[in-house]
Amino acid sequence: MKVLVIGGAGYIGSHCVRQLTFAGHQPVVLDNLAIGSRQAVSPEVPFYETDLSDKAAVTEILKKEGIEIVMHFSAFSLVGESVGEPDKYYENNVVGTLRVLQAMKDVGIRKFVFSSTAATYGIPDELPITEDTKQAPINPYGQTKLDVENMLKNFSKAYGLSFAVFRYFNAAGAAEDGSIGECRPIETHLIPNAFYAAQGKKDVFNVMGTDYPTPDGTCLRDYIHVDDISRAHIASFDKLEEQGTSLFYNLGTGNPMSVKEILDAIEKVSGLKIPIKYADRRAGDPPSLYANSSKAQKDLNWTIKFKDAESIVETAWRWHKSHPDGFEK
Repeated sequence: MKVLVIGGAGYIGSHCVRQLTFAGHQPVVLDNLAIGSRQAVSPEVPFYETDLSDKAAVTEILKKEGIEIVMHFSAFSLVGESVGEPDKYYENNVVGTLRVLQAMKDVGIRKFVFSSTAATYGIPDELPITEDTKQAPINPYGQTKLDVENMLKNFSKAYGLSFAVFRYFNAAGAAEDGSIGECRPIETHLIPNAFYAAQGKKDVFNVMGTDYPTPDGTCLRDYIHVDDISRAHIASFDKLEEQGTSLFYNLGTGNPMSVKEILDAIEKVSGLKIPIKYADRRAGDPPSLYANSSKAQKDLNWTIKFKDAESIVETAWRWHKSHPDGFEK
């Protein structure tokens, strides 16, 4: 199948492009390289450096490449930035997506796979989080993702769009061969930042809060490997054949891991020592967040390959060890 991957040079998008190729599909990448890296995409994959909000350009690519399905990973995703610059997030995440959907409608493409987020749930009252958990975002980033989910429902009813929405938790890890991994201008994720500290690229790694009501006092989160995320997205393709199909799935292991567990796994796998500084909790950080992803596993025949901290961290270490400075600029 010919697949347009919007944001295909970014962290999750680039891993999905690789998995699409492995699965026998033909990916085409659209990315403005504001965050992504051209080096994350194989030279054999058709690449268009343009913005998703350029409807004319998107329309031309859809026609020229004979695209059958669109996957969308091109969102700004820094929570703190979204609070300070909400206009940037609504412009790209919501308006940009609208332009893509309009281009698809004009061309007659009715299959869409959307990268959403667990941030649409906000701070839930009960765990684990299911697809029926109330969605109540607490920041503009999560709100823009929920706005797009609602937009997709309306496009489905009005125009017969078939779509799959994936709400995933803490994306982690790297390609198993170490060829691509996390490399972003501003890094907020735990694992790469801990590796930077262990490799001496940062003075210290800050652990925010050690007095949570958890087994070791640090936050519990659901870390899901980026390749497991990618395979779930691809597994939804066959479900989108019927016009007007609407699918919603959580992606997580359901096995919450603490900050301390992740740091211990990094030190064990790498043999390096992480300089750690303990600090107070961050306001608004819940003690635990994790998913029930049984629906995706059942409906899509999706299996989780990387189920524990060490297996996820091992792949990230191959990337950081072989690319100590990320992609060459």
